[in-house]
Amino acid sequence: MMNDDTIMALSTPPGTGALAVIRMTGPDAFLITDKAFRGKRLSEAETHTLHYGYMEDGGTTIDEVVVGIFKAPHSYTKEDVIEISCHGSMFIVQRIIQVLLDHGARHAKAGEFTLRAFMNGRMDLAQAEAVADLISSDSESAHRAALNQMRGGFSSELKKLRDELLHFAALIELELDFAEEDVDFANRKELADLIIRIKSHVLNLKDSFALGNVIRHGVATVIAGRPNAGKSTLLNALLNEERALVSEIPGTTRDAIEEMININGIIFRLIDTAGIREATDVIERMGVEKTMEKIRQSAMVIYVFDVNEISYDDLLVDLSQLPSNDIPVIAVGNKIDEISEEQLLKKMEGFKNLLFISARENIHLDLLRNKIVSMITKDKDLSDQTIVTNARHYDSLNRTHKALTDVEHSLESGISKEFFASDIRRALNTLGEITGDIATEDILGVIFSKFCIGK
Repeated sequence: MMNDDTIMALSTPPGTGALAVIRMTGPDAFLITDKAFRGKRLSEAETHTLHYGYMEDGGTTIDEVVVGIFKAPHSYTKEDVIEISCHGSMFIVQRIIQVLLDHGARHAKAGEFTLRAFMNGRMDLAQAEAVADLISSDSESAHRAALNQMRGGFSSELKKLRDELLHFAALIELELDFAEEDVDFANRKELADLIIRIKSHVLNLKDSFALGNVIRHGVATVIAGRPNAGKSTLLNALLNEERALVSEIPGTTRDAIEEMININGIIFRLIDTAGIREATDVIERMGVEKTMEKIRQSAMVIYVFDVNEISYDDLLVDLSQLPSNDIPVIAVGNKIDEISEEQLLKKMEGFKNLLFISARENIHLDLLRNKIVSMITKDKDLSDQTIVTNARHYDSLNRTHKALTDVEHSLESGISKEFFASDIRRALNTLGEITGDIATEDILGVIFSKFCIGK
């Protein structure tokens, strides 16, 4: 995988805009640009400077531009990098791109700039993947997780673990070289303690994926309950707009309505569903079946009930009939504006994850918002911890945990050194897959093909 050519791409979104940025990296980036740029000779300019001038094609002016230059190794790719800011006309952009191609550049592939940054040691693989996550982040929590990973927070944790394990792996390999002398260079008690510590850390990282996955993709949250419990009114109240049809007639909602909402920096996908009751017609039965299916696919359920209509025992029965898939359920008693809250608290005393609100009168909705967030984060402070958001990393951590467990069993059983040496190598390899210390061209191809062109 050679970096001996010069690549170029439009880095801003395609389409007409005020400005566009064309990016180029490679050994001939300055030479190619100098052939078309009328202004200061860029190859002689200082790094990290901006230069005003004109892009020309055979003596014909295309546009006035500002060119930023970043000289190797102090650039995103650790190669010479040029960034041309021009006017956003697609005609202008295509003319400039064609001139650069004519002078020796080629079109970059998806993610090729970041791939070069990885190949040149500017960042490891986990950091490179975080670049794509940062670009696509649409909430504060997703942005924070990606930024932490891009800055190397996740990688530095893994590197420490891997370096410690690598030390023992080297000693075990040394023992294998001196097998005839039957000597032990690696202290088995210290190795066992290290394996326990690394396993615990890997397990914590694995467990964080459940939270990281919903932070990255949004928390699928189903609003369920009996007909006319106020589900649609609650959706409208949380969104602060009339999105769902509200009616006194039970069963108005026949199909699921899905909307996005940002609560305390986390994206929730609120899904208003058909009321759960004994269906009276085919369409209503299909709606109820769809509600149950949505609940099975969700990450959280807000079960809304009318406090004037349902008793404590009825609520327990309703909740017991929901699909059981170990997801958090918040029971929300609605329409408290029509009844004494003290009576309700006494009637429902001891019930876990219960809130009383009035969606219509906007009573206690802030309490509900805070409860929704705390149920997902489990009241963890997300600002200072590493959260795994990438399925590939989760898979590698899973296999690392399995390899470490095998090392533990090998140490306990006193099995031959060759076997637990092999298990330690497996653990080192799976950890190395995350940061790119162990990487194949196939893996890199899959990862960087998901990037946008120009990044």
